[in-house]
Amino acid sequence: MTDMLEIERIAKENGGLVTTAQATSIGIPRARLSEMAKAGKLERVQRGVYCINDEMEDEFLAAQLRFPKGVFSDETSLYLHGYTDRVPFQLTMTFPRSYKATSAREAGIRVRTCSDETLDLGAEDIITPYGNEVRGYDLERTLCDILRGQAVADVQVVNPAMKRYFRSPNRDIQKVLGYARALNVEKKVRTYMEVLL
Repeated sequence: MTDMLEIERIAKENGGLVTTAQATSIGIPRARLSEMAKAGKLERVQRGVYCINDEMEDEFLAAQLRFPKGVFSDETSLYLHGYTDRVPFQLTMTFPRSYKATSAREAGIRVRTCSDETLDLGAEDIITPYGNEVRGYDLERTLCDILRGQAVADVQVVNPAMKRYFRSPNRDIQKVLGYARALNVEKKVRTYMEVLL
């Protein structure tokens, strides 16, 4: 019974979720989590992540716990910032190029990569709709990311987000341009600025 109390304590501190790594770090064997899941005391959310049955699952936190090297980006980050009301069909996370992200892809995560030098550029804690903190990019980095690479976001998401940002009194033009230079999308960002400012 003490194992279940410890699991509940960890879960309460982590938005209702507990990972295998967290449990084993306090001496609870992996097999015990499986037993608890079979007994209906825990629910397996995804490989290595469990949820207390009466807690709502926060898919953002579950993904962050399972893939701690990832940073929420693109449409997912845009959603977390409240700049789109479209709930992401597939979560997007950015990883360093050196990270083998096969398990993230297999878990249904849309994987983006970037250099180690730009991975932490604009990274911050963002609050999920369930009130948990996850690691994502700030709004300025997110706007640059949705213009970056071949998998550019849907224009029905990009255009309203850009319009809202560049018309906002809280916009930070220098910050956006700095990120745009670092991420090689300055020309695309300037095109939006010319139209919207």
